[in-house]
Amino acid sequence: MTIATALAAGNVALPQLAEAAVLEALGKCGLSHASGVLLFLTPEFARNAQAAVTAAARAAQCMQVAGGLAAGVFTEAGWVLDRPAAAVMVFGNGLSLGHADASDAALLSYAGGTVPPEWNDDRARFGGSFSGVGAHAEPAVWQQSRLDPRQRCSVQILGADARIGVSSGLRLLGAAQRVEASNGYDLERIGGRSALDSLERALPAGFDAPANAPAPLHQLTAVLIDAEPAPHGSSAGASAPDAAAESPMDDAQAALAEGRYRPLAIIAVNADHSLTLAERTVPGQRLAWAIRQAVPAEADMRRTLDRLAAAPAPDCALMFSCIGRGPYFYGGEDRDLDVLRERFPGLPLLGAYSTGQIAPAMSSAGRRNRQLHNAAVTALITRR
Repeated sequence: MTIATALAAGNVALPQLAEAAVLEALGKCGLSHASGVLLFLTPEFARNAQAAVTAAARAAQCMQVAGGLAAGVFTEAGWVLDRPAAAVMVFGNGLSLGHADASDAALLSYAGGTVPPEWNDDRARFGGSFSGVGAHAEPAVWQQSRLDPRQRCSVQILGADARIGVSSGLRLLGAAQRVEASNGYDLERIGGRSALDSLERALPAGFDAPANAPAPLHQLTAVLIDAEPAPHGSSAGASAPDAAAESPMDDAQAALAEGRYRPLAIIAVNADHSLTLAERTVPGQRLAWAIRQAVPAEADMRRTLDRLAAAPAPDCALMFSCIGRGPYFYGGEDRDLDVLRERFPGLPLLGAYSTGQIAPAMSSAGRRNRQLHNAAVTALITRR
């Protein structure tokens, strides 16, 4: 066994928790030292993160320790939120962590606060970001056993490949429609109706209209659909409008599966029947309405794993889930984690609950990384 995980929790955020987790994982592997360690800590470690990282490096006899603070952590053994915890994955016997090389392998990337802009358009990345929550507002990120003042970590799992999938957890409420009028962050008209009228017409039966019940807004979202890549030899400007005009429901579904979308939170319902969104929209863009509910989200996670589960069998898995997607969303249990454990029993798994998730968007026009929210990004790692 060359990969193992461990989860250690306590009442106080002591460096010994990180040390204990590393020693337990090494014991599972039968190793005296590691060639790489992924370490994620809960926010209670914000003030002594470096001491915990140093303790992990000393226990592993390895300087390649990477990771960061997260809202919560989990392994195949379970999850921990709202108390100090350390989750680790150790690598050995030919697998290790290292800097990016000239290959096209995806980079495991983690950031504090916001994702660096230069990560958007370079090689494929997967991971997450944490901007701090509650009283523990200071994020921290480390690489090579040292806290990075830039709050970013970018490592390659040497000797392995990653298959990456994204579960958006969204159920579309209809086909994408054209934005007709907007004013800053306010979406005014779409598909021949006011934004609010369009949303209310799309709602499933029995769901309270946002104008009368503001609370359900957190379950609803706008989904901005990226333009369909132009055919080879054609300009995007010439072909994209026609493709958008004829775009049926299945094209919006395909956009979710392929990563050609950006979820935009609905911030407010306005008196003029416009909706304030978390991002500006402009006329001509395509936007669909979607809902976040537990049962469809779990089904989406199953479909994501179905797409990833091709041979060869993975050696381990990494998952970055939104803090709003785990036990807080599923009523005290993490059904996404349960689905992965059911599909791959005994598979070493390391995960973090983050405030943002990072994943590549694949299309025939190229590859672009994106930052997501309320998503679960899963990477199945296979020895090369």
